[in-house]
Amino acid sequence: MTTTLERTSISIDSVRSAARTSVSVADAVRQSFSFAFRGLVKMRRNPEQFFDVVLQPIIFTLMFTYIFGGAISGDVSSYLPVIIPGILVQTVIVTSIVTGTQLREDMNKGVFDRFRSLPIARISPLAGALLADVVRYLLASVITFSVGIAMGWRPEPLGVLGSVVLVLICSFAVSWIFALMGCLMSKASSVQGVSMLIMFPLTFMSNAFVPVETMPSWLRSFVNVNPISHLVSAVRELCNDGHVGTHVLWSLVGAAVIVVIFAPLAVRAYIRTAK
Repeated sequence: MTTTLERTSISIDSVRSAARTSVSVADAVRQSFSFAFRGLVKMRRNPEQFFDVVLQPIIFTLMFTYIFGGAISGDVSSYLPVIIPGILVQTVIVTSIVTGTQLREDMNKGVFDRFRSLPIARISPLAGALLADVVRYLLASVITFSVGIAMGWRPEPLGVLGSVVLVLICSFAVSWIFALMGCLMSKASSVQGVSMLIMFPLTFMSNAFVPVETMPSWLRSFVNVNPISHLVSAVRELCNDGHVGTHVLWSLVGAAVIVVIFAPLAVRAYIRTAK
């Protein structure tokens, strides 16, 4: 009696396709948080990653407040309700650039090559890395508000909590843009350079530091549609006035649009690098 064994060839593409189709949404969410925990462990072992989120809000708040406070608002105490929301948004949004650079560094080290061999959702390594960086955004927000309160600013307590949640959501959304850049570019330095080239004009050409009324009409038109300006205005509404205005709604809508557009693009770019 003879037994015939049939050999079947398994290609890498078929395994990846099966992995993508066999993972449920619940599994993808669970895997994303597992990768987020990995990111937190990595941060704990590399505390120098927190230097920018710890020092930048302190330095920028003190420097901008005492340099521009008297010239723009007449005194420091009157300028604090204007500058603290601006510093908060600038610090957290610019900090999200690090997400793309660290993602590119991990890819260059071959870390994500190991993840691609696992039967997991392709979005989970990217989403996990972005979720872990939310801790850095939270730390930057707490330090910024603490410095402002220590200098005499008295915001609405519920507005502070709402502002932190809003900024975290928007920063997480913006980080998908830099995640896409990290997947497309070959060097971490390139990701950082291009990201800074984009974000610095957006943050400084906004209402974060000076009144829009003092700007030329052509610049004012850009500032009024700048998404950074809407987010800064939303934080000011929450912290200074204690109410939810239209700027909060527009900021959340903008964050949702960014995630819907750039998250699939980032995942597709990540998958294409595996081929």
